[in-house]
Amino acid sequence: MRIQLVLALLLFTITGFGASPAMAQVPDLSGASGSEATDAATAELPQSPEAIRDLVARMPDDQVRSLLIEQLDAMIREERAAEAEAVTFADQLAVTWRAFFTPVTDTIAKVPLLFTRQIDAFSNFGAAFGPGGLMALAGWLVLALGLGLAAEILFKRFVQSKSSAAAQPATDTLAGTLGFLARRLGREILGLVVFYIVIRIVGVSFLSAEQVAVLAPAVRLLILIPRLIASLSRFALAPDHPELRLMSVSDHWAKYLHRNLIGLGLLGGFTLFIVGFNAQFGVPVGETGLGFWLNLAMHIYIAVIAWTAREGLTQMMRGTDPDRTAYDEISARAYPYFAIAVSACTWVLAMIVAGFGNVALLLKAPHYTTMFWLLMAPIIDTAIRGLVRHLQPPMIGQGPVAEQAYKSNKRSMIRIGRVLAFGVIVLIIANAWEIDLANIASAGAGEQFAGNLIEFMVICAIGYIIYELVSLWINRRLTREMSSSMTSDQEAGEGGGAGGSRLATVLPLVLVTAQIAIGTIFTLLAIGSLGIDTTPLLAGAGILGLAIGFGAQKLVTDIVSGVFFLVDDAFRVGEYVDVGGTMGSVEKISIRSMQLRHHRGNVHTIPYGGIDKVTNFSRDWVIMKLMFTVPFDTDPNKVKKIFKKIGAEMLEDPLFKDDFLEPFKSQGVFQFDDVGIVMRGKFMARPGTQFTIRKEIYNRVRNEFKANGIEFARREVRVAIPGLDDEEELTPDQRAAVGAAAGGAVQAQIEQEAAAAEAKGKK
Repeated sequence: MRIQLVLALLLFTITGFGASPAMAQVPDLSGASGSEATDAATAELPQSPEAIRDLVARMPDDQVRSLLIEQLDAMIREERAAEAEAVTFADQLAVTWRAFFTPVTDTIAKVPLLFTRQIDAFSNFGAAFGPGGLMALAGWLVLALGLGLAAEILFKRFVQSKSSAAAQPATDTLAGTLGFLARRLGREILGLVVFYIVIRIVGVSFLSAEQVAVLAPAVRLLILIPRLIASLSRFALAPDHPELRLMSVSDHWAKYLHRNLIGLGLLGGFTLFIVGFNAQFGVPVGETGLGFWLNLAMHIYIAVIAWTAREGLTQMMRGTDPDRTAYDEISARAYPYFAIAVSACTWVLAMIVAGFGNVALLLKAPHYTTMFWLLMAPIIDTAIRGLVRHLQPPMIGQGPVAEQAYKSNKRSMIRIGRVLAFGVIVLIIANAWEIDLANIASAGAGEQFAGNLIEFMVICAIGYIIYELVSLWINRRLTREMSSSMTSDQEAGEGGGAGGSRLATVLPLVLVTAQIAIGTIFTLLAIGSLGIDTTPLLAGAGILGLAIGFGAQKLVTDIVSGVFFLVDDAFRVGEYVDVGGTMGSVEKISIRSMQLRHHRGNVHTIPYGGIDKVTNFSRDWVIMKLMFTVPFDTDPNKVKKIFKKIGAEMLEDPLFKDDFLEPFKSQGVFQFDDVGIVMRGKFMARPGTQFTIRKEIYNRVRNEFKANGIEFARREVRVAIPGLDDEEELTPDQRAAVGAAAGGAVQAQIEQEAAAAEAKGKK
């Protein structure tokens, strides 16, 4: 009963009911069901505390909870609606502007306190240690630094004495240059570690905790970090050794950037040190605005460096890759201005964060981390292009096709590297701002827009990487297959050349199919990650596919027929085929059709569904038969020996011996015609080489016939005149008749040969 009373009073407070002298009659709910009682209680709710208590006493606990939850939900909905109506985009913009503008105005107002409070901090420091303590502190600092430097120098000399490769760098290759620079950087970093260990031992052994609290940040921020930056800069820029320089930049700009990178490290370290020093000695962060001015100086310094060295930065971003794209050139020219914009934007972001009161977060320098990695992103992109250029396997084959495939594979590897670098940079920046992307992404689809967006981007990135990897693998395999099946000395003829391998024919279709499948799957996954139900899309696609199946049966027939033709390996790209009387070399194969190029240049597109029979002239081997007509008085055995000699000589010729499967040899007398004896020879060769061999055989037969006094038979027209035994006795009329008969016979022969040639050309 006490619980019911408390709930009733809470209900009374939420609903805002007031006491009234006129109240309705309390209904009898004892005999009503649960839902009816709830509805009745809601409809006839009394308006006085006593009546509410009496009503609650008659109701079960579950009904009271139901009423309370309904009232709470209604109130929450009203509050959210009111907040949504009250907070507009203009209001958010105004709040953000105030957050940015407030720290600026406050800092300007604190300028009179800047020097006085800084003097107070130094006074507190002096008072804390006293004159003797300050002298001792300076002495111990000098001693520790001296011992640390001595230990570092001895360590470097010891390492150099043990390393024979350190004396002479191998700069002829990228691997040799990187190896030398990496070893030098390793020695410098290990030297810094030795330096730090020695001064730490000195500090722990001889200094008090208060002294260590002052000297440790100074050594770390003003000595170690700038020296580490100098080592990394020497690794990348090599200002004193142009032959070791990894960046494409002149000596002048390399030295300029090296000096100013160290200056940036000193300024950044001093900013962090002095802010912590002031807070340690009685000047809290933000009281004087010194951190604001030093931070502003840091960003201005970066902008000045970018503007002054814009020529050198453009050189560095352009790189030495001869296959630069228009995007690479635009990025190189825009990088100095991008650096200035990044510096300005991160400063504005830091001011906004400070205006919202997150000063503790800014003390961890997330804006410096963000600015550093955003400025490094284009440089990393240039490094990726350089590494891909040196690490990519050599070009497969020769010619424009191989060169295009080489460039395409290189761009794919660069794009994969860019996506991976972008993901790493996003994670680093999010961690700097203490944003847990994993927790945001695991919030569940549809519950939080940020989580959905992150999940969407991750799925898109993974899908894109898989897409590029599959394309890269198939393209390299395709290039290897095409290069291995190509011969540079083949001549295309009426019978086409040798076809490519089966993989070279099928891989383009596999590539298109894989790309479409990957794109479709990851697109649906990405859309689903945004909280959008993909079931209607899949259902619509199924209905559309069914409609296409019914409305385009010929298309389905073409596709299915093409699949079985490819499974049967009926033809390959580059082979010469006859498809229902249409002849040509297979130039292109798609999902539903093939393209044949006739030897005269015509291109025929033939759907697979319309193919009844395919005759392949380029599969495995080719037999070519050559016929030669000699006069009737020629000795056939002599011609046979000449053919055999030519066949033996060509088998020993390095230009032709690898193309023969069977040598050229005589087949004897083929037939007699009205001109002479027809002698036939044949040879078996690899597809595509038969035309070069045929041309050479014709040349050699002609030369051998000439050397052996054998002439090729010529067509003659003989006219017989009955009763005439001596042509010297012909009268002028008889001579005219003989000439007319010979002319008619020659004209008939010419017309017959022209008709045969025309019929052959139509095929």
